[in-house]
Amino acid sequence: MNKQDLKDLQKMVDIAFTALEDMKAKDIAVLDTQDKTSLFARMIVASGDSTRQVKALVKVAGDLKAAGFEILSSEGQDTGEWALVDAGDLVVHVMLPAVRDYYDLEALWGGEKPSFHLGDAKPWHAADSK
Repeated sequence: MNKQDLKDLQKMVDIAFTALEDMKAKDIAVLDTQDKTSLFARMIVASGDSTRQVKALVKVAGDLKAAGFEILSSEGQDTGEWALVDAGDLVVHVMLPAVRDYYDLEALWGGEKPSFHLGDAKPWHAADSK
């Protein structure tokens, strides 16, 4: 990626991250995937407290589109357990904690596990939610 592409990518990540924060997403993680796949360079994974919130968090697609970025696909709003926004170089996953626990995308795409995986429960762990 050239400097302008990296700058655009960072802008995409910043917009998506801010949108997720504004909508009270939990445990937002940004993963650098450019060395693992040519399909996208960054992935954001976040949790929502309810199916309604997961559906609402897909608002990130509108924010990215308003900033001039193309949204290739948006899926999962019907059930609200796992929603995905594909913006090309950035893919955003928003899930219920139990779904996030099950698929563990951070371990799959992040390579080395984050420090909270080493013996401790994940901060979004479904069993600890209530």
